[in-house]
Amino acid sequence: MANSTNSLIESFKQAGQGQVFQFFDDLDADLQASLIAQAETIDLAEVNSLVEEHVKGAHDSSLNLDGLEPAPYEALPINGGDSAKWKAAWDTGSAALQAGRVAAFTVAGGQGTRLGYDGPKGTYPVTPLTEKTLFQVFAEKIARSGERFGVSIPWFILTSEINNDATVAAFEAADFFGLDRDSVHFIVQGLVPAVDYEGKILLAEKGKIAMTPDGHGGSLRALVRSGAIDVMKAQGIDIISYFQVDNPIVQCIDPAFIGFHVLGQSELSSKMVPKAYALEKVGHFCMQNGQALVVEYSDMPDAMQQETTPEGGIRFNGGSVAIHIFDRDFIERAGGSGEGAKLPFHRADKKIPFVNASGEAIKPDAPNGVKFEMFVFDALPLAKNPVIIEAARADDFSPVKNAEGVDSPKSCKEDQLRMFARWLKAAGEAIETDETGLPAITFEISPRFAADEADFVAQWAALEAKPELKDGVVIA
Repeated sequence: MANSTNSLIESFKQAGQGQVFQFFDDLDADLQASLIAQAETIDLAEVNSLVEEHVKGAHDSSLNLDGLEPAPYEALPINGGDSAKWKAAWDTGSAALQAGRVAAFTVAGGQGTRLGYDGPKGTYPVTPLTEKTLFQVFAEKIARSGERFGVSIPWFILTSEINNDATVAAFEAADFFGLDRDSVHFIVQGLVPAVDYEGKILLAEKGKIAMTPDGHGGSLRALVRSGAIDVMKAQGIDIISYFQVDNPIVQCIDPAFIGFHVLGQSELSSKMVPKAYALEKVGHFCMQNGQALVVEYSDMPDAMQQETTPEGGIRFNGGSVAIHIFDRDFIERAGGSGEGAKLPFHRADKKIPFVNASGEAIKPDAPNGVKFEMFVFDALPLAKNPVIIEAARADDFSPVKNAEGVDSPKSCKEDQLRMFARWLKAAGEAIETDETGLPAITFEISPRFAADEADFVAQWAALEAKPELKDGVVIA
């Protein structure tokens, strides 16, 4: 044990990172063991490469936008898309589901801090009447989709070091929301050390390295490193439905989306949502030099975002909302350690609390170092046959991000109510709504009853006795 510890410390010294252990002899045995365990997770060659590229090298973060064009996509039938293609996609996706090829994957490493909530974001209550949590909504959608297609759909959940224990505890307390425990898999997001502007790894405390999450793009290598990809192979799963934890109306399992992915022989498929307005803060699906990519709003000049088509619409209209389908083997390639193109890291200058050489704890009031993170949409240019389909915002995207205003719990609950009212109207029921589609009553349709509008219409028609539509009714 002593030899391995000495060898580890020596490897850090050889890499020019010996400061990580500068207080080692001052620590008690437990803190020494903790620091060693942290250090063992660090890939020094990767850190050296990141420092050379992003800290010591030129780090102009601006993108070359030459030749940038809007990316083509499969339009919804209501917006001129081919209804026959959408029907064929639905049928193909349904067959893939019935064959047990599909798993759900939720990125859920964050806390509810911006909502004033102390706990994993997935445990935040979001539905308008019964206040089901995000995790419960997704669990019930996955369960209903499994029931609909006669199969158990595995669910992989990416947590983080800060919320994994609380997330697992929430699932256990809820008896996994009725799901088979063996079908739910928790994976902890990877961490990367933060460095100062000299490229030196920072200490958060004398016995603790300043580690930060590797971004939602790190979810791909987390799937590989955790062994989740091997689990998928053993179960015959090769289609992974990716979504983020803050969006309760997302169609976790969308047969048509899966079908377009399969028919297109795609390694990475994405949903686009038409932008609500020109300067909406979303990424843009684009094409450049024959490759699909996402250009963040912060990297695209306002004038370009405001360009219009001859018909008067927004030219760069394809908003990226972090809803994807991945091919399993592509994840293994992009997130693994073998040959092949990898997701790039990005530099983020941050205020990073640290312990200086004298052992003093410093809380900087200006950026003093660099964190490294990967973005999942950077996988798009690496993928063969990328497919982009249009999604209706009202059916797929109403995130809970802010305490008030846009993308808040209030706006999301109202969007859910509008969606429930549309479903009822589609099923032939009369329900009073205002000019925005918001119903006059507060009610709820359980995801356990129906996963989407088509499912609801079929389920509603099959009911022998319809519930009375009034305030406080749960259609379950």
